[in-house]
Amino acid sequence: MAVFVTAGTLARHAGLAHGFFTRRGGVSSGAFASLNCSLSGRDAPEAVRENRRRAAEALGLARPAVAGLTQVHGAAVAVLEQPWPEDRRPEADALVTRRPGIALGVVTADCAPVLLADPAAGVIGAAHAGWRGALAGVLEATVEAMVAIGAERGRILAAIGPCIRQPSYEVAADLRDAVLARDPADARFFAAGRREGRWQFDLAGYCAARLAGAGVAAEVTPHDTLALAEDFFSHRRNTLAGGGPIGHQLSAIALTA
Repeated sequence: MAVFVTAGTLARHAGLAHGFFTRRGGVSSGAFASLNCSLSGRDAPEAVRENRRRAAEALGLARPAVAGLTQVHGAAVAVLEQPWPEDRRPEADALVTRRPGIALGVVTADCAPVLLADPAAGVIGAAHAGWRGALAGVLEATVEAMVAIGAERGRILAAIGPCIRQPSYEVAADLRDAVLARDPADARFFAAGRREGRWQFDLAGYCAARLAGAGVAAEVTPHDTLALAEDFFSHRRNTLAGGGPIGHQLSAIALTA
């Protein structure tokens, strides 16, 4: 069975189903073991489709389906009105909808997955926020797209799922300089690194602050994808180990009524 964690902010509301899925409970093998949900990697496509079906089924959907994207580390948001074919996924890093019964999904392997909902309006969203996308404004763009289809900004709930956390996320000057070029006050998200010319970046905190600036408070889950190797895929951990194939975990949200 597909294993996932939830956020209390979203779990308290009837009519919503969500999950930040782990790497457990799928059918993939090897480096992709076992709940790899990326359609763009080197895993067997039939295994990925089964994994995504299991994830949607775990959310309790009558017709298990996950709408996904071709993620590009940008700030574009797709509006789902009708399900799109798997081979024609939009190039975007967030999607929103008012349509019940279909899970909106993003895949990550250290980047921050962000799930959002205005339960009263019946509007949901899912965003993939790596540092580039977060810096470019993908979270604010997701909020604006939700408002455009009927959400009220003050009612939107958000949860930031498992991602690489500050103790694990060493970055160099190029990333820090890019973030500070937008707002020098964001230096608060960088702690001293263990090596000269390096810093530890608080991606989850940065995402929460960007959402707060858009008028949305966010819950942050505590899981560190790099540190928890048995539970989560991690691009940084894979790179440190020499590279090779890697899976991605799914985060998804759906309107059930």
